[in-house]
Amino acid sequence: MFANARNAISAYRKVGVDAAIEVADPHRLILLLFAGAQAAIGNARAAMQQQQIAAKGEAISRAIDIIGNGLKLSLDLEQGGEIAQRLDALYDYLVLRLLRANLDNDLPALEEVAGLLEEIHGAWREIAPGRLQQSVT
Repeated sequence: MFANARNAISAYRKVGVDAAIEVADPHRLILLLFAGAQAAIGNARAAMQQQQIAAKGEAISRAIDIIGNGLKLSLDLEQGGEIAQRLDALYDYLVLRLLRANLDNDLPALEEVAGLLEEIHGAWREIAPGRLQQSVT
């Protein structure tokens, strides 16, 4: 479903999420991307509530970058099948909702994106490579 480890590392570096990416496996990189997007949305929410327009825009741009250039680009649409295609469409939707949130100061749109990201992030935490091996044995 996801491209090789080099593509995941490249996508991770591109969005500039700080961490020790050289030692992280592709699964961990995806988890870090989700955490980075969620943190950016949290920052956008706080900036929106404090009417800090520039900070809100920067935070939303960061979340869009992580989703569009990190999570989305790490998908392997050829081998990932229907799940990868659905995630691809969902990431497009999340980016559109974030753009709308930025334009309209739409706090519910931010909350929607945060909730959807948390659901996917939770699923990724559940399919950790170690857990898969434990369930097989």
